[in-house]
Amino acid sequence: MELPFLLLCSLLFILFLLHALDLYWRRRLPPGPTGLPIIGNLLELGPKPHISLAKLSQKYGPLMTIRLGTITTVVASTPDAAREILQRNDEACSGRVVPDAVTTLDHHDVAVLWISTNEEWRTIRRALNTYLTHNNKLDMLSDLRQNVVDEMMGFIRESARRKEVVDVGKLAFAVALNQMSNTILSQNVTRYDCDDIGGFKEAVRTLMEVDGKFNLADIFPVLKPWDPQNIRRQAKAAYRWFDKVTDGFIKERLKHRESKLPRFGDMLDSMLDCSEDKEDGFSFKHIKALLVDLFLAGTETSANTIEWTMTELLLNPHIFSRLRQEISTIVDEDGNIQEAKVINLPYLQAVIKETMRLHFSVPLLVPHKTETDVKIGEYLLPKNTQILVNAWAMARDPRYWEDPLTFMPERFLDTKLDYRGQHFEFIPFGSGRRMCPGIALARRVTSLMVASFVYHFDWKLPHPKEEIDMNCIFGITLLRATPLVAMPIPVK
Repeated sequence: MELPFLLLCSLLFILFLLHALDLYWRRRLPPGPTGLPIIGNLLELGPKPHISLAKLSQKYGPLMTIRLGTITTVVASTPDAAREILQRNDEACSGRVVPDAVTTLDHHDVAVLWISTNEEWRTIRRALNTYLTHNNKLDMLSDLRQNVVDEMMGFIRESARRKEVVDVGKLAFAVALNQMSNTILSQNVTRYDCDDIGGFKEAVRTLMEVDGKFNLADIFPVLKPWDPQNIRRQAKAAYRWFDKVTDGFIKERLKHRESKLPRFGDMLDSMLDCSEDKEDGFSFKHIKALLVDLFLAGTETSANTIEWTMTELLLNPHIFSRLRQEISTIVDEDGNIQEAKVINLPYLQAVIKETMRLHFSVPLLVPHKTETDVKIGEYLLPKNTQILVNAWAMARDPRYWEDPLTFMPERFLDTKLDYRGQHFEFIPFGSGRRMCPGIALARRVTSLMVASFVYHFDWKLPHPKEEIDMNCIFGITLLRATPLVAMPIPVK
């Protein structure tokens, strides 16, 4: 009888110790809702966590602690709180919590989005800057992107001739995808009349949804073998599809190079050159991981911003007219719109910034993780604490924005407020060392496409504009719940 009694006492002591440790850390962490046993605050998040967390922060403050099962999470909801994490304690808070779904990607351990900010990460970022995001490289490949937009214009004109409506989001996705593939591969990978867009849209949407979900297998690691929400299975199928496609691109290019045919001079050629320099430690594995990251990050977010921009422009005809007038000042005699000119139009850039503010593509920045114990103000965040930055909440906070729910591009005119990570009330691309490296390319893709839509066509909605559905689906990105469809009418 003594042994069971000792075991019971030991168990009670361990439980008491864990409870005491929990209380100790709670005193050092920011305040937050108590939550339920085992599941913590999971039920309080709902289907749109960015909104739920914004409401909770109004009660518990700019930094608050929530419990998601076994995971302690600190949420930043104001510019000052975000600055403490992403700027003043950037290095200490630069870790990543890798979702279980992502681990189904064979090369997730070298994916720039998920690996630690070590020397390997710096090598990949240098490659991105040299071969993709540097302005000289972007200028060099601008004709390829222009050709994609010209093809898009032909498709829209044919749709107009047939008096057919256009799915703006799907078209924007196809164009963004082909612009990205031309920048990387010097080729299109889809057609504009293709329903499944070569399989890319389904794969991207799947990963944007499942990678952004609160997965029970992440919150309770003991459940990982059972995959209770089928998230791992869905992610694995999509990642395998991407792996097969990117593997095909690389093999095709290697055969081209072995045949001594002329170089394309695109990003893939540059990355393969880099992989041949063994000192850099840049391998085929890194190339495959980068291709997946670029097709994921560089298509859905740009297409999403373009679709929301067109939605707001159709809801606000006076803004549409003013924008068209500005674009007309840089159109050449042949009616062409040049990328180099359009990115410098102040009102167009204001319209796009206001769209990003009101319709954040990534409402909760990809979660950070503390690499060490970190002191944030009066609080101490222990190592491995997950951190969520609610960028959506900051961009709609009436303390920082006048009439924040109104679409008003003029707020971005005659101001230095920008999205490059220094103004924390508006950080659609994040800030600090984990900031999105593709800002320059996204700006060019989005600007040229919106300008082409606005200048060359009027757009007729199939129903009253009051019936436009403004709801969204939460994932890594905020996707429109209902696609925007409209009939293009060529401007004479």
